[in-house]
Amino acid sequence: MKNKIIYFFMSLMLISNVSCIDELDTKPLVELSLDELLKQDPDAVRGILSRLYASFALSGVQGPDKSDISDNAGESPFLRGIVNLQDFTADGMKNRWGDDGLDQLTTTSRWDENNKFFRYLFNRVYFTVPQCNNLLSILPNIDVENKEGIISEVRFLRALAYYYLIDTFGKGVLATEENFGNSSPLPEASRKELYDFVEKELIAAEAALPQTNNYGQASKPAAQMLLAKLYMNAEVYINEDHYTDALIYIKKVIDDGGYTLDENFVSLFSADNFASTEIIFPLIADSDVSQSYGNTTYIVNGCLSSETMTLADYGATDGWAGHRATKGWYGLFGGESNVGPGATDDRAKLFWTSGHNYEMNDYKEWKDGYPAIKFRNSNADGSGIATSFSSTDFPLFRLADAYLMYAECVLQKASGGDEATALKYVNDVRERSNATPINSTQLTLDFILDERGRELNLEGHRRSDLIRFKKFTGGSYVWPWKGNVAEGTSIPEHYKRFPIPLQALQANPNLSQNEGY
Repeated sequence: MKNKIIYFFMSLMLISNVSCIDELDTKPLVELSLDELLKQDPDAVRGILSRLYASFALSGVQGPDKSDISDNAGESPFLRGIVNLQDFTADGMKNRWGDDGLDQLTTTSRWDENNKFFRYLFNRVYFTVPQCNNLLSILPNIDVENKEGIISEVRFLRALAYYYLIDTFGKGVLATEENFGNSSPLPEASRKELYDFVEKELIAAEAALPQTNNYGQASKPAAQMLLAKLYMNAEVYINEDHYTDALIYIKKVIDDGGYTLDENFVSLFSADNFASTEIIFPLIADSDVSQSYGNTTYIVNGCLSSETMTLADYGATDGWAGHRATKGWYGLFGGESNVGPGATDDRAKLFWTSGHNYEMNDYKEWKDGYPAIKFRNSNADGSGIATSFSSTDFPLFRLADAYLMYAECVLQKASGGDEATALKYVNDVRERSNATPINSTQLTLDFILDERGRELNLEGHRRSDLIRFKKFTGGSYVWPWKGNVAEGTSIPEHYKRFPIPLQALQANPNLSQNEGY
């Protein structure tokens, strides 16, 4: 049974609802002092920590229609922002709703500082970070069981929030426990400054975290994965090659983590994926106690429609008819005849083709493009009761990603790895899905990028991958609706970063807009 430990905060009534992030507010969640909280409830620290974990998946503690911040409760949760900014801006997935600002993401065009979806993610970062700072400012001075372990978890969660800031916006302010509560606007922090801080925090957290932890909580492998991702993107972030450093931590994950590839690829994205042997760090969802329009509910319901599908087959009661894949994703499997129910690669089967068109001539037309049925709210064997909200956990980090990261590092000439092992890991991933194994001459960086698309699309990596492989901007690689053109076109270099939201610029005069906007 899924461990609900990180969601017991739902009954913890010691946490206030922060009203607004309009001023990069650093108000704490905690109204009382921590000493007072501990007198009332000795588990208060664990409840607050649980709340920090949940800030990546839920809109707020009061249910799916309430938000911790002033932004729309349904649209603004952290994970929903990751999917919007990482997947819809890239080649694999498109959304048809045309909401104010969402069509700019799905067509990778006309980005500006007024887009609410940029604001949502920026605000979520600066909701989570101050809450971490508040706890870190108090913990050293109180007596609580496993204090060092809790501190390391909080440092990991703060680093995770900052990682997304580094990746998406490239700069912001560096709020820490040292300047927590400072009433003056903080100075702008560069990408390099944020990178150095996150690197330092993750190294410290990785050393202190346990090798294994309760399901849904940070462990050494979780910190190692995040640190490896930071290093792998170092050329983008700080113009330095750190693939060798990345490989050091990826090897730790693979060699010491104790994870194995799940035999069934579909099980990774089903409602019983909490039993997975592969997931290193999940964001937990539960249809009863952690309802949200922003966790995997957004993915599952968004990819379904009763117009062309039977919702109950995927454990859902609602189909939002929003998200469809493009041939930028399913084209990676070799064309129209290799996608759908008759495909040999299990990953290629996870597109709904009946009643839908291979070509996406109109991204606002539901039947143009194939809905992805990769995520579902039913169990891997098809059992389960259909519910409005999803109980499928989001696998933020998993072993197959680590295998592909290892291979990429080796191909990038990192020290400490070898091509034979890299080839084995890639073929382990492919053979798990009944894909044909490759030989050493086929193992290239271009192949790794494509394999990451086949394996990891819709998991919040694709935009970052394309940027790292120098395929996102420009016109050397185009995909359907890139640049708001059906067949795709070149986009400018400054799109490697999103614009700093107008609200943030107005709140802090020390912030400046990213170049090009």
